[in-house]
Amino acid sequence: MVILSGLLFTLFFVFYQINLAQAEIGGNTEEIAGLNEEIVKRKETIKQLEETIAKYQSNINQKQLETTSLKNQLSILDNRIAQTDADIELTQTEINKAQLEIEALQLSINDKKAVIDKQKDIIAAIIRGVYAEDQKQYLEIMFTNNSFSDFYNQVQYLENIYTDLGQSVKNLRLIKEDLDNKKAQVNERKKTHENLQIELENKRKTLGEQTGNKKILLVQTQSSEAKYKTLLESLKQQYKSIENEVRNYEDQVRKKLEQQSKINESDSVNFVWPVPSHYITATFHEPDYPFRNVFEHSGIDIRASQGTAIHAAAAGYVGRAKKCTTASCYSYILLVHSGDLSTLYGHLSSLNVSEDQFVGKGDIIGYSGGTPGKIGSGPFVTGPHLHFETRLNGIPVDPMNYLINS
Repeated sequence: MVILSGLLFTLFFVFYQINLAQAEIGGNTEEIAGLNEEIVKRKETIKQLEETIAKYQSNINQKQLETTSLKNQLSILDNRIAQTDADIELTQTEINKAQLEIEALQLSINDKKAVIDKQKDIIAAIIRGVYAEDQKQYLEIMFTNNSFSDFYNQVQYLENIYTDLGQSVKNLRLIKEDLDNKKAQVNERKKTHENLQIELENKRKTLGEQTGNKKILLVQTQSSEAKYKTLLESLKQQYKSIENEVRNYEDQVRKKLEQQSKINESDSVNFVWPVPSHYITATFHEPDYPFRNVFEHSGIDIRASQGTAIHAAAAGYVGRAKKCTTASCYSYILLVHSGDLSTLYGHLSSLNVSEDQFVGKGDIIGYSGGTPGKIGSGPFVTGPHLHFETRLNGIPVDPMNYLINS
């Protein structure tokens, strides 16, 4: 019966440790619950802001269906400004939510670590009990008990200890897996947080550009409907002139290169991004493009500060390098590539290449511009960026179908 008492003591000690561990689980439970409540509030705010943004977009869509006028265009700009303002608030709220999620996960990780430490103590206690009982052979146990019933009960206790050991090891494994999962979630949330911070900065720049665009429009038209009509007609003529110039130069250069066997039209071409930034402020045929009532947006606009180095998207020949000396002039470079493809880089502040020159993929060909009033920006700008076009057989196509990892 002495051995039986030892077993009972061991089991009592083990169960005491288990209960103690369970009592200490969730030391940060209340704080985590409070953070989760704040996260729920942020989610509700995000939902409301998304509805507000959708309302502004609906207003813009409706105005775009109406007859083109200065009043109509100003209304579209006002809605875009308000929409971007709400979008900035939305992004800031998403950043706050991500931060709260990180804090909640970190507290949960701390709790999990405490549970793991306690589970290790439990396992150690069970192993010590098992080791002590393993020193006694079953034959010894049988002879030291008064009846077979006592012997059977003690064997059952031994088996219970082994069962408890197995369960504790399993619990430890599950808690460890949960801990690793939460650590992965923290890393994911941190990455989301970083991306949202970058997105917030870009949206703030967009808001500044949109506000500036409205001011420029008011200055150019002096709030006159007649002057607005004249401005639109002037922009249309400038666009047609630039488009005709690009197509003529590409045709001439491509024919010359084919005659000289300098270009192979059967080769496939993949383009690298011409600037480090991949943030697009206007997509190909952007429905909300500010000048859509003048022409369809024939490329993508990539955020690039004034003076950013522009790299050739692929190897090719310079078909046109238009250098400007005034802000009203549209400065651009046209590169002719294999596979009936060409690329155009617009709103350049300075050029590094000349016509007929061969450039390799990634070579610096010029520097970005686009700031209103700066040399080479041209008439179709609202802020510094690179206008990037991809043309197939002289016709603009979506560059995103050709850019690597787009």
